[in-house]
Amino acid sequence: MAICDVCETTWTQFLQYVKTRCSTTAYGNWIEPINVLESTSEMITLEVPNIFVKEYLLSNYKKELCAFLPLDEKGDPAITFVIAAPAVKPLAQPMPTAIAIQLDDSEPPLFESKLNQNYRFETYIEGATNQFVKSAAIGIAMRPGQSYNPLFIHGGVGLGKTHLLHSIGHYTKDNHKKLRVQCITTEEFINDLVNNLRKKSVDRMKSFYREDIDVLLVDDIQFLQNRMNFEEEFCHTFETLINQNKQIVITSDKPPAQLKLSERMIARMEWGLVAHIGIPELETRVAIIQDKARQRGLEIPNKVAFFMAEHIYHNVRQLEGAVNRLSAHCRLMDLNITEEFVEQTLREMLQQAPTQKVTVEQILKSVAAVFQVRINDLRGTVRTKEIALPRQVAMYLACKLIKESLQMIGSSFGKTHSTLLHACKTIEKRIVEDETLRRQISMVERNITTV
Repeated sequence: MAICDVCETTWTQFLQYVKTRCSTTAYGNWIEPINVLESTSEMITLEVPNIFVKEYLLSNYKKELCAFLPLDEKGDPAITFVIAAPAVKPLAQPMPTAIAIQLDDSEPPLFESKLNQNYRFETYIEGATNQFVKSAAIGIAMRPGQSYNPLFIHGGVGLGKTHLLHSIGHYTKDNHKKLRVQCITTEEFINDLVNNLRKKSVDRMKSFYREDIDVLLVDDIQFLQNRMNFEEEFCHTFETLINQNKQIVITSDKPPAQLKLSERMIARMEWGLVAHIGIPELETRVAIIQDKARQRGLEIPNKVAFFMAEHIYHNVRQLEGAVNRLSAHCRLMDLNITEEFVEQTLREMLQQAPTQKVTVEQILKSVAAVFQVRINDLRGTVRTKEIALPRQVAMYLACKLIKESLQMIGSSFGKTHSTLLHACKTIEKRIVEDETLRRQISMVERNITTV
């Protein structure tokens, strides 16, 4: 087919432009598979793997396509899309019966390590609550078996434990070609043992795990609880690998001491480094939201991203799920992302302010923690700007969250009810214009139940 040099050059320029404005993952998934079949000065024909790639291209880069490519009569990019035909697999030649029988009788190969291609160190968003454990993971991946062995990573659901585990696997396989990596969940280990017991090939399994592996990555060790026989087998494998200076990395939702495992197993897991992943702080959650949005070709205003991060804070999976839902709604309904749209679309995902009874003491502790001041100063008479504003915030939140009379609340601060009213009006007026203060107050409300 004819290829116009000018159109081909403009398409190349379009690709270079897009590559600088989206993530490597998004580019590889959505843009790179597109091929130019034909181009003239008036139109261009593109081959796409499926209809979703076509929709993604037009939904996210229509303005850019208009700037780089020829236009039709309506002012839209003059593109003809062709869906690529599925690859046809060649028919296998019939095999002799004797060989077929031999293959049926042969032992099935042990499964290979299954690593998620999206879980790499480069795509792991770093923050204050996971900086240490990420550094430890990178150190291990650089020098397997030479430091922090075993590494035990624990934290709540959806905070990035599996992401780090697979990142270690990818880095090791990419940079230590001779090392054999096995990444497996605890449930898969148990199932593997059961299958080999049934086939009477346990020795083969033991040989694989204890001799053929250099780096063993085990996810969700908590599922080994209350399974004594499986725990014993894993413990023997664990000790054998450690004695050979083979690297072991384990993840769990609890620290070793809180697991219902034998003292021997707990002691083994505490030999090396035990590292905790906490809930990401506000700024990290915003960065995660923006990163997940970029991967999907979605543009979320910074103010909206902060709103989402302030109200969804339990784990990263919730943040990713929220971005996925927004992406679907925006594409299907052609809507802009605003706070109102987010609040309506993610209604059941947004965490609300605590409903239990709140005390002035809780409010003062939370305000003191967020604004970095002393509780005694908040109760005192100092009127410097550094103290006066946090004190007014505390009074504002007390009036908002505590169902008591102004006289009762004022007595807790040593102030009159008129002082409380002045503080409330001052803060209400400031939060309309001061986004930073609004976020700080939101953090105080969220932290009240944890101080």
